[in-house]
Amino acid sequence: MTGYDTKQILINYSSTDLSMAAETNENHLLIIEDDQGRKEFSLEHPVYSIGRDRECNIRLMSQFVSRRHATLVRLPREHNSHSYYYYRIVDGDVKGKPSSNGLMINGRKIPAHDLRNEDEIVFGPQVRAIYYLLRNTQRLGQTDSSEYDITLINPGMAEDLEDIGE
Repeated sequence: MTGYDTKQILINYSSTDLSMAAETNENHLLIIEDDQGRKEFSLEHPVYSIGRDRECNIRLMSQFVSRRHATLVRLPREHNSHSYYYYRIVDGDVKGKPSSNGLMINGRKIPAHDLRNEDEIVFGPQVRAIYYLLRNTQRLGQTDSSEYDITLINPGMAEDLEDIGE
């Protein structure tokens, strides 16, 4: 993939289409495991830089990771889809410069990928991420009656029920 193509992937989205994303009941989550342990990132912004550099939005702590290893970009979905947007991960920085080791996504080395729930991204030895798309299927303003169902059982009642069965 050339630098020009990478820049087009990163730039070619409409910010007006993304305004609908705030109205959805979706959470995009990236869980990172690196040399310093496990960190969770709730994805809400249109672009994230991922890498070892202090300036990266999502910083990875490992000598095997490039300074600007990957870029996450939020893109609008087709209107007949269940969600309003998705994230695409692209190897390298926003200028199109690829990382040294590339990306392994679900066991395959590829330069870019539209993330789906539970995708695994490997940046280097013992540095990986899992992407989650969490959907709240419940409509706003409506609650499930079982959410408030609190049943208290008096221990003495249980003995009475046993007596009835005999």
